[in-house]
Amino acid sequence: MGSFPTQRAERPQPAPYDITELPPAHRHHLPPQQPPPNHSVARTSLPGNPLAPAAARRFVRAALADWTGLALPAAAAITERVADDAVLVVAELVTNAVVHAGTTVELLFRLEEPDADQPAALVLEVSDHHPTRTVRSEHPAADDGGGPEEYGRGLQLVAALAECWGITYRPGLKTVWARLPLDGWDTCPVPGTEPAIQRGLRAAEILAPAPRRPVRDDQEWAGSGALTFLAEASDFLAGQLDEDLVAALAGQLLVPRLADWCAFWLEGDGGEGPVAAPRLARVWHADESAIEPLRAALHKEPPPAPDAGHGGPVPVRWPGSDGDGDADGGGTALACRLVVGGRGLGTLMLGRRGTERVPDAVTALVEDFARRVALAIGAARRYTRQATISRVLQRGLLPSQMAQIPGVASCVVYEPSDDGLAGGDFYDVFQAAAPAAGTDFGTGTGVGLGALPDPRPGTDARPGATDSGLHTDVRPAPATAGSAAGPVTAVQGGGGRPGRWCFMLGDVQGSGPEAAVVTGLARPWLRLLAREGHRVGEVLDRLNRLLLDDATEAAEAAALVVAAAGGPDPQPPSTHLTQPRFLSLLYGELTPLPPEEGGGARCTLACAGHPLPLLLRPDGSVTPVAVPQVLLGVVDDVAYESHTFHLAPGDTLLCVTDGVTERRSRAGRMFDDEDGLAQVLAGCTGLTAQGVADRIRQAVHAFGEGPVADDLALLVLQARERPA
Repeated sequence: MGSFPTQRAERPQPAPYDITELPPAHRHHLPPQQPPPNHSVARTSLPGNPLAPAAARRFVRAALADWTGLALPAAAAITERVADDAVLVVAELVTNAVVHAGTTVELLFRLEEPDADQPAALVLEVSDHHPTRTVRSEHPAADDGGGPEEYGRGLQLVAALAECWGITYRPGLKTVWARLPLDGWDTCPVPGTEPAIQRGLRAAEILAPAPRRPVRDDQEWAGSGALTFLAEASDFLAGQLDEDLVAALAGQLLVPRLADWCAFWLEGDGGEGPVAAPRLARVWHADESAIEPLRAALHKEPPPAPDAGHGGPVPVRWPGSDGDGDADGGGTALACRLVVGGRGLGTLMLGRRGTERVPDAVTALVEDFARRVALAIGAARRYTRQATISRVLQRGLLPSQMAQIPGVASCVVYEPSDDGLAGGDFYDVFQAAAPAAGTDFGTGTGVGLGALPDPRPGTDARPGATDSGLHTDVRPAPATAGSAAGPVTAVQGGGGRPGRWCFMLGDVQGSGPEAAVVTGLARPWLRLLAREGHRVGEVLDRLNRLLLDDATEAAEAAALVVAAAGGPDPQPPSTHLTQPRFLSLLYGELTPLPPEEGGGARCTLACAGHPLPLLLRPDGSVTPVAVPQVLLGVVDDVAYESHTFHLAPGDTLLCVTDGVTERRSRAGRMFDDEDGLAQVLAGCTGLTAQGVADRIRQAVHAFGEGPVADDLALLVLQARERPA
């Protein structure tokens, strides 16, 4: 690859662009040192280390999301493709600055509104503090004199994606900038009808080096060259989780190394049912202008599927050889079945021009390569099936919608850590049926789903009430199954008044099927207990007993299965055969209050082994509104306490899972160390429930370098003024 220009200049730039400090070769288009006031600007500083590009990508994504959320006029034109281009460009520019300068990197990202001369655009400026080191655009010397240069490919990508770009030198500072318009500028279109695959391959197609050998040498495949090629192909295809992407990448590995063109037909994954007709998933040609004619010819006349038991590629007719065929003038075509475990997944077809016979070494290499492609496609399909099952299961475990609470705004953020596994976090907000008024006190047991009576209307049966408005419900430990329990003091958040709404936020131990089982039990049980009129503390008592009983029954059943199969003597259920089914839970209920009683809502909640909820007052003060208690499903001799307080208009209640509080930075610190969560929440004064949720989510993601390792869930409840 030869050198390329250091900037592109398709559009004249406005006068504010300063060029006085540039050498003549760079005096074309420079970004303004001070952006106009009507432009939206985001700035950040990044360390000069390998983590900077990833941080820059996250920063750009966050800025685009903020501008879109603010409904800025120019933001309406930000498409997914433009966002991808911006992320690619900033990653390459920051990488260049880190590699060639090694100083702190200053990143400026600007959204320019359209004016009379210029359309709306995104402008990226990446600056480093080592201006004496120029941006590398080519290797100073090639060892073989004719090989492709290996430097400057990042700038080649920038030149291909940006409308114009350039370099600005100032005292102590060097800035590389790029302008990406939002007016439909078409960067590097890839022929074909797969837009998602086009986006994924665009950077690879731009940066792919030209083949080192203009003439194909088949002799290299007879020795170690074949082993090297197969090893590289295996590494390249391993871990790809989309079958279309596997086909696209495999095509670029084959062409032009082994063939002039190739095509992949993939058969539907129909299980035991009828298999759909194969679809043409990917066509690749060494000459991109010949891709569409070749695609049309292959659609018109698909090759016959070779016999899977043949064991290798078989000759087939050249596409369009009996009429208006390919412009190449014909050649040799081979077809090879893609088979895994005796089951056909599709067909690979490839062609070589002007060759009467494909050498045996190449045929054997194609067969081995096809086997690796088939394995990768099979793995991608298994992952897709698992991810689909997990998504369906996750949708069934979580509520389809959240209830609207009068006078209380709510917002939930839920992000599972792995799309391929059902998460262990769950949430719900629902309306509970009002308990019958005037019911007398009674007795109950610690096990079962029997209804618990409420106190008589107009009475205050809240032990531990204080003048501060926060009180504690203290009850004796629940009785074991089959024994009588003593009198239980009932505390109902709304008394006999109708209109109770319940909310929960829980975290099951582990993830995957085991966590899904517990989630599938806990959320429906909580709904049933709440709608039968049980108090908050009593709901947790009974759920705890149910989890323990269910875990014991499962362990005993597993022990009987092992014994029936002739296995070793079963061990005690608590230490063998099953995972303990325990979870942390924050559960509460809200009763909206009329204006004459202060408005807002009366909130009663209990926390079992869960991060404590935080209450944000309008003055910016943040306080926890619960006490820590033991996890559910661990011990049976525990009585859970509930706490009641007034959620006044303007107050915000934040509930989170440990995916928020235990998010770790690169240095090993957790997000909630030294009350980090409370400090972030204190800065959310004046925001809506949605705004608070977004602010906390962004802070959690920005705290660590990599993706969040645990499921992330948070619930925000905010009391609003209600009309009298």
